[in-house]
Amino acid sequence: MDSNKTLPASQKRQSIWRDVWRRFRKNRAAMVGVIIFGLVALVVLCADFIVPYEKVTVGVGMNRLQPPGGDYWFGADQLGRDVFARVLHGGRVSLVVGIVPTIIAVVIGSLMGAATGFYGGRVDNLIMRLLDVVNCIPGTLLVLAIVAALGANMTNLIIALTIGSVPGMARLVRATVIGIADMEFIQAARAYGTSDMKIIVKHVLPNAMGPIIITAAGSVSGTIIAAASLSFLGFGVQPPASEWGVMLSDAKGFMREAPHMMIFPGAAIVLSAMAINLVGDGLRDALDPRLKD
Repeated sequence: MDSNKTLPASQKRQSIWRDVWRRFRKNRAAMVGVIIFGLVALVVLCADFIVPYEKVTVGVGMNRLQPPGGDYWFGADQLGRDVFARVLHGGRVSLVVGIVPTIIAVVIGSLMGAATGFYGGRVDNLIMRLLDVVNCIPGTLLVLAIVAALGANMTNLIIALTIGSVPGMARLVRATVIGIADMEFIQAARAYGTSDMKIIVKHVLPNAMGPIIITAAGSVSGTIIAAASLSFLGFGVQPPASEWGVMLSDAKGFMREAPHMMIFPGAAIVLSAMAINLVGDGLRDALDPRLKD
């Protein structure tokens, strides 16, 4: 007899997440991803203690386009600014623009998807038709249109990326919730007189958390790349702010004489996205109920 069947619901949930963590730790690639992203986040957050912000904004003309070495570990840019300092301080902006839209989209999309899957009928038709309208516009074009309408800056870029991410998250949660809404424990909660909002928040969404976490992890890496791409094109974070996409845009005119201006911010984008994807793959395997130990 399975001992988990005799445990209260809260203890069962804790036991499930312990099993998930145990399976996740066994995945070496996922743990490498955790370590890499953790180091990137730690270095970025501690940038002020590692290198002063003045090296990001103040350049020395005699050091312009200086190759890596000496006082400039990653070299200097076209204005004599320290590329290492710009990569570190710019990482804050890149990670914020990558993570914040995903978190907001997860919250809004989860609530919308849970409501449509739980209630169905007119609520489902109304919300899903509105999302269909948004989905008719290609994601990149939608983000570009929103940024062009609102203006190119960090706040509007976050708004645009959030709007572009909500429909996919809502559809995912809706598909998951439809399979949960008719289960016996949901019917029992309804019969007991529990409010619909409480059922959705305490019972429906926790049981849909696996697909939400996996999708969110994958979305972060895609959002970081999308934000860097938009900044590179001039539709995201604006110079002189330090951001990885902005740094790539600055480097495009100096690719031959100063390739280090492109290599280091590009490597930061690739490393961060790769680490997050490794974590996402590990979460997918750990949360797979068909996985056998």
